[in-house]
Amino acid sequence: MAARTSSAEQSAPAEYSSATAGLRSRAEQWKAQLAQTDWVPWAILGLAAFLRFFLLGIKPAHFDEGINGWFVDQVVKNGFYRYDPTNYHGPLHFYVLLLFECLFGRNVWALRLPVVLLSISCVWLTFKFEPLVGRNVTRIAALAMAISPGFVFYGRYAIHEVWLQFFSTMFILGLLGLWRLGRLNYLWYAGMGLTGMILTKETYAIHVACAVLAIPVLAVSNALSRVPDAKPAKQTWSWIDLGMILIVGAAGIIFFYSGTFFNWDGVKGLYLAFKAWTETGAAGHGHEKPWDYWFKLMGPSWETGGTNFTGYELPMLAGLILCVFCQKFKNLSLRYLAIYGVGSLVAYSYVKYKTPWCIISFGWPFLFIFGAAILLVRPKNLRKVYVIIAIFLCLSFGRSISLNYFRCSSPTEPYAYVQTYNDMFKLTEPLLKLAKQDLSNYHLTGHLIRSSVYPLPWVLGDFDRVGYYEGGNMPANIDGDFLLVQQDKIKDVESKLKNAYYTDMMTLRNYQDPSKIFFSAKIFKQFFPGKAPDFVGNAQPQQPPQQPQQQPPQQPQQTQQPQQTQQPQQTQQPQQTQQPQGTKP
Repeated sequence: MAARTSSAEQSAPAEYSSATAGLRSRAEQWKAQLAQTDWVPWAILGLAAFLRFFLLGIKPAHFDEGINGWFVDQVVKNGFYRYDPTNYHGPLHFYVLLLFECLFGRNVWALRLPVVLLSISCVWLTFKFEPLVGRNVTRIAALAMAISPGFVFYGRYAIHEVWLQFFSTMFILGLLGLWRLGRLNYLWYAGMGLTGMILTKETYAIHVACAVLAIPVLAVSNALSRVPDAKPAKQTWSWIDLGMILIVGAAGIIFFYSGTFFNWDGVKGLYLAFKAWTETGAAGHGHEKPWDYWFKLMGPSWETGGTNFTGYELPMLAGLILCVFCQKFKNLSLRYLAIYGVGSLVAYSYVKYKTPWCIISFGWPFLFIFGAAILLVRPKNLRKVYVIIAIFLCLSFGRSISLNYFRCSSPTEPYAYVQTYNDMFKLTEPLLKLAKQDLSNYHLTGHLIRSSVYPLPWVLGDFDRVGYYEGGNMPANIDGDFLLVQQDKIKDVESKLKNAYYTDMMTLRNYQDPSKIFFSAKIFKQFFPGKAPDFVGNAQPQQPPQQPQQQPPQQPQQTQQPQQTQQPQQTQQPQQTQQPQGTKP
């Protein structure tokens, strides 16, 4: 058939055009749906997640992370968490850590993962304030929190303060939502927020007191300058709903404080803890700071050892300053957040006991006030305000990158408070690599002859032949597969060693004497290729390294309080009196 008379030439284009039209139609639908999708909150949450997950294991476990991990080990050993009111921390965090360690193993990622997810959830929770304070204000606050040096830095730590931030934010969201909208979901926010705070830390009392005291102050503020949304909304929940929330909250508190019903004395700690806690707050216990400590952390410079640092929390500081103009806000929720935030700051400034991570517990309301700057200017000046906000956010973002990925273990960074040095990896990396190569290496014999070794007892917790010696104690057989020896004991130890060792110096954290590491030349030679041993002891017949006697360790104080030493900026070491040879601290 001639080409011009063939039907194929006419039919093929028709089929091709139909398929192309279908694809184009679907692409247009996807484009329209994408245009209707509000991607800004997802982008902010994605940025928050990236900053918190990226290089999560870059810094060694903190002193307090080691103690928290030790408490998880005790939960495994005892079958429950034995709440002690002198430890100043609730039980919830330890049970969550236990769950994640069971799921993902014993490592820093598993220890920090719950707090990372919770810190991201704090940014997500910020968006829930949109019906109360407006969309743009909420998004600026969420972005400021997502990139803040402090919120990122402590959102990558296995400590309690992020829990307190999350639940206090939830509690305030519930209170404001009940006033403005009166819905049942806000009643759950308030009830579960209060329950979570009680399960987290005794300082919940400060936040509850400030939240309650802010109400009459807000009433006075409204009397001086009326706002249109001051009238409470009609409540759509019932007394049955309230009763259900009270039952769920009380059940959760009793369940965790009673050690999952195995330690009923722990429930008494709900009120016994406040006596010890008030004494700690009044005395400081080595964490005494001046009243303006928080302003120095937020502000444009920080003097440490003659070095100037740009401020950590410039958006937070700007929000604090804008609280002076809270009467100009025609929004009841913003006024309440300003009053509550200032009240919390005053309370935390009055308490002598101050550690830098507390700043995320009370500083988050100021981020909303920072975003509310756009409500204080006339429309013609709005673009200038957005430019200033963008500059503040860029400075905060740059400071966050520098702190979290380049200086996260630097002793000159005030946020890196009692932070373990990277020197710790000199000891732990070879040990953990050997253990991964051959599980029998978990039975290597180690002697740690120095005081205050946390977080090493948790990091090396799977090594079952490690002895911890302090207070002048020494193992009967000083030789081992590896040793860590405090500086003032090096000569004494070396005089008794008989084997050959590779050595290195390390410092665990600031304000602590250096230590010397001894690696058995026979076992660790793969890490020192072509190198002769640095130390050779008396070449005499040697008994195999003696396994340290394993005895129950004395419970450390999970207080983050230092001993009274020359340098007060050091977290308290767990109570470690002179222990029998080979016991864990």
